[in-house]
Amino acid sequence: MTRFELRYGRLARLLLTPFLMGPRRSWVEVTPDSVQVRMGLAFRATLPRGAIASVRAGGHAAAVGVHGRRGRWLVCSSRHGVVTLDLDPSARARFNGIPIRVRELRVSLADPDAFVGVLA
Repeated sequence: MTRFELRYGRLARLLLTPFLMGPRRSWVEVTPDSVQVRMGLAFRATLPRGAIASVRAGGHAAAVGVHGRRGRWLVCSSRHGVVTLDLDPSARARFNGIPIRVRELRVSLADPDAFVGVLA
């Protein structure tokens, strides 16, 4: 099991921590069978590794927090260090306790290249 920390900018840390989405409650964990993504109580997903069609680092996020619709979700604590996971088939997740389906997930990580290396 390998744990990756989300990248937090100073302002994002100040804004997200009071909503229980700070660094102590947010991470990405890679196991031999799955990738688990957590951002406090706002977002939780366990993605089967077999469902990950592609993974790529690069790009920027327009906002921080958890945002999404139509299967495309952004779980970001920084506008930088974004990694995109494409899923086929889509996977189950929870947004504020509500069940959702995810087919594309973008996450901001402190070490995006190491994360891509582990999944490659």
